[in-house]
Amino acid sequence: MINRYQKRARQLRRSPLFAVGMLVMLALWQMGHEAYGSLVLPGVGETFVMLGRMIGSGDVVAALKATAFNALAGWSISVVMGVIAGGMAGRFETVRFLLQPVSIILIGIPAIAWVVLALLWFGGRWAVVFTVAVATAPMIFAAAVQAVRSLDGDLARMAHAFKTPPGAMVRDVYAPHMLAYLYPALATTLAMSWKVSIMAELLSGSGGIGDGIAAARARVDTAQLLAWVVVVVIILLVLDQLLLGLVRERMHVWRSQEEGGRHG
Repeated sequence: MINRYQKRARQLRRSPLFAVGMLVMLALWQMGHEAYGSLVLPGVGETFVMLGRMIGSGDVVAALKATAFNALAGWSISVVMGVIAGGMAGRFETVRFLLQPVSIILIGIPAIAWVVLALLWFGGRWAVVFTVAVATAPMIFAAAVQAVRSLDGDLARMAHAFKTPPGAMVRDVYAPHMLAYLYPALATTLAMSWKVSIMAELLSGSGGIGDGIAAARARVDTAQLLAWVVVVVIILLVLDQLLLGLVRERMHVWRSQEEGGRHG
């Protein structure tokens, strides 16, 4: 309970600093506008007026739905594939030696190359989903391998000795440990999936925020382009502060429980 209050107190102390950082960024943005003009860098007010128009016309909501589907579908596929393959590779040495070179090769191929190949293979929306999945899966695979290989064998054997039910083994022994290692990769790839999706949409013209950015670029409408960038930044901030913040808090509890179990 004390740790929870201390954590909330730290968050309250950090909030003004976060606000100051945002104000500094906005001030620098406005200074750049004053120095270079609207064609190069539209002002803060001009950009947010454009954003308001886009929201009013329904363009932002439609684009958000398309990009959310592409990003989350690709990320979900990568999580399933990465966890299953990484779990098997962590458990069986032969599988690890077979899959590690594949993972290294996939990491080495730029996402932009996957976009071009996916457009030739699939085209449209599924080219974006495929690009997100193949770009993020290797990171989740590596985290799953490390999670399985670092599992405390003594703790698992003790749980088996006390005849712990399989459901409780998964919930209280394996899941907390796996998630403690997987969380950084899951959080990183979730944010990465939005950026990869937008890049793929920009090149494929399959709708979404990336398609909006491409249209703004074609019209040389810098204000609209920056408005789309603001939308992306807001999404990532909300994702980090709300959803991922809740997951981080839960992960902190799981880590504490796991360490307590080891020491006990």
